Amino acid sequence: MKVSLNWLGRYVDLTDKTPQQVLADLTMSTAEIDGIEGFAQGLDAVVVGRVLERKKHEGADKLSVTKVDVGAGAPLQIVCGAPNVAAGQYVAVALVGAKLPGGLVIKQAKIRGVESAGMICSEAELGIGEGGDGILVLDEAAAAAQLGKPFAEALGVADHVLEIDNKSINHRPDLWGHYGIARELAAIWGRPLKPFGPRADLPASGASPRIAIEDQSACPRYLGVYVEGVQHARSPNWLRWALASVGARSIDLLVDLTNWVMFDLGQPLHAFDAQRLGGAAIGVRFARRGERMTTLDGACRELVEKDLLITAGDQPVALAGVMGGEGSKVDASTRSILLESATFHAATIRRTSTRLGLRSDASARFEKSLDPALTELAVHRFLTMLAAALPGARAVGPIADPAAWRFSPRTIRLRKARLDLKLGVTLPRDRVAGILRSLQFDVRDADEDLQVGVPSFRATKDIAIEDDLIEEVGRMFRYDNIQEQPLRSVIAAPHREEEPWLCRALCRLAATEIGAHEVYDYSFVPDALLEACGAGAHRYARVSNPVAPEAARMRRHVMPSLLGNLASNLRRAPEVLLFEDGKGYHVEHRDGHGLPHEVRELAFAWARKGGVSPYAELRAGLETILARVGYPVTTEHELDSPAPWNHPGRTARLDRGGVGVGYVGLLHPQVARALGLDAEVAIANLDVRALLTADPAAARYRPIPAYPSQPIDVALVVAAERRVAELAAFLRTLGKDGGEDLVQDVKLFETYVGEGIPAGQKSLNFTVTLGSSSRTLTSKDEERYLGRVRARCGELGAVLRG
Repeated sequence: MKVSLNWLGRYVDLTDKTPQQVLADLTMSTAEIDGIEGFAQGLDAVVVGRVLERKKHEGADKLSVTKVDVGAGAPLQIVCGAPNVAAGQYVAVALVGAKLPGGLVIKQAKIRGVESAGMICSEAELGIGEGGDGILVLDEAAAAAQLGKPFAEALGVADHVLEIDNKSINHRPDLWGHYGIARELAAIWGRPLKPFGPRADLPASGASPRIAIEDQSACPRYLGVYVEGVQHARSPNWLRWALASVGARSIDLLVDLTNWVMFDLGQPLHAFDAQRLGGAAIGVRFARRGERMTTLDGACRELVEKDLLITAGDQPVALAGVMGGEGSKVDASTRSILLESATFHAATIRRTSTRLGLRSDASARFEKSLDPALTELAVHRFLTMLAAALPGARAVGPIADPAAWRFSPRTIRLRKARLDLKLGVTLPRDRVAGILRSLQFDVRDADEDLQVGVPSFRATKDIAIEDDLIEEVGRMFRYDNIQEQPLRSVIAAPHREEEPWLCRALCRLAATEIGAHEVYDYSFVPDALLEACGAGAHRYARVSNPVAPEAARMRRHVMPSLLGNLASNLRRAPEVLLFEDGKGYHVEHRDGHGLPHEVRELAFAWARKGGVSPYAELRAGLETILARVGYPVTTEHELDSPAPWNHPGRTARLDRGGVGVGYVGLLHPQVARALGLDAEVAIANLDVRALLTADPAAARYRPIPAYPSQPIDVALVVAAERRVAELAAFLRTLGKDGGEDLVQDVKLFETYVGEGIPAGQKSLNFTVTLGSSSRTLTSKDEERYLGRVRARCGELGAVLRG
């Protein structure tokens, strides 16, 4: 958000403060300032001038030759191409040698044979607006006394603009306008805050809009007032420049005034052409299925039932809090308006603006939970400013306020002892009370403590508990004034929670032992992904405020979310191995609090383009990491109740002590096609909580070997249907040599199908680790072991390669 220092100066004295001081003090006490940028800076050689005469250029139809008084010396002859230049105007003149924004340097020149000693500038050329179709004509009353003086300084255009990090004020709706920032600076420096402005003189009777609010929780307050005597007009220069300084475009007087009030107070306004509304009653209601409307940007919007509308009669005329409608906009023919000032439910506005990709300055503010009290202040501010600009404009009746909102003050007890403990410094109670009063809190004594009343502009989202008040005191005292102290505490071993410990251990081993990459997905799942996985008809818990309407269902299992990542990753690599640790939610079962039953799962997906299926490797990897954490499993049975994504007949149940703790198998071919996966995909899932119900294997101490181990590679060619576990167990049984078992470990490191391997067969490549507790092994031990493998592998129909 951009904040103009000139604008702030309307409400708090900044005369002795540099822009850098303002930045530093706001950053330390209020919000992080990203930086400062100049506005109309470096224009010292652009001065106020007066056009004395204008003649047509004899050599060019679109050029004029002017004489311009710049306050010193003889008038300058300047050739000008603007159509609106005329004698008697006060203008901004760039003298010879001036450097304008964009790098243009003004030089003495001859244009179509006529000498020109300078340039009469437009707003665009000065970098203070978009008015590039003609020269900037200054207000005579303001410019006459400044003839010859630097334009930007003499007319108060030069400014510095702060760029505030929006993340640091998302919780502070009161800081989304200049007045709120000025209030903070007044409190920081102990200076008076000038009042916001006078109230407009409104008639006690007369025409007043009829307004009906369907759901007051969606619209806590809606004000409307009819204004007549308006007309299409260009905004005065000061207003155009103020809007330009904060990055807003000037449109016309009515629209500019609504925007100015929004940037000033933080409360958006909207002006409807009253004649186009036809006198119909104004409604605030939710859209109906299939309803459409055309917004101010000319786009036809398809509405959903959670979009909030403003209607005239039953016809939509605005997307509440987001954008007005094309059919009710003000334009050059407008002579009367309905001025709207409202507050809307923050999440409702955020949902609509996000769904439509339609972000505006107004929606950004409504999404922060605005103070309903601002609505009335904003109306009065607009009406007083409009009357000053157009003396004939007036409200023709009282403000309609059907919700009759009234602020109910909230009080919070601030315990002095807790404040001192939290801040780590003891502050006098009077100092604490003074800080809170400077922020416009109502403070009263309550024995040794304070009873604090929260003002309405801090009560919608920001200040709710005692610690919020402690934060207010701390930031205004400034945390850099609190002396650093070493932490002192009793260190005790934390209680070990088995579930997170097991999940962390499994995730670490999945990454380091299997080589899998961890992914993080949302718990809500797009409808299209559930349909592709064959799970669209299942019962789901639903999100009441989804980030997107097509992702409102909470997942029952982790696997669909994980599978949704495969296609995009396979476009970048021929082989992808992913895993995710997450939760699923079963709505048909409830916990003691009435919430959906949670399941904790570790899901794996291994996709490979071409070559052998990664199923055997995934299963061996799971068996390895589960054994490492003390939960060895077997895969002896088919899965009892397969999920829609499980391959029928090619999914094995993972058992631990007779308890099913998960599965490993292939992805269902229909699901693979629906997901666009042109690859062999193996999947696995571990039910962490089921795993914890089984007793872990007792850990056994194994002394550090005194002699080195000796790994050897063993490649066995077997029938394609032969199980890895059988071959691994077979290799373990061959370790006996002279009464000592030399096999310490057996691991599968590759399954190979291809050149050199007969059809219908595969090569299972193991690393067998040999070792002895009494001696160093030699090559002869390796030869004898391989000899036993070669002699007996035929029992399993296997052939030793190499």
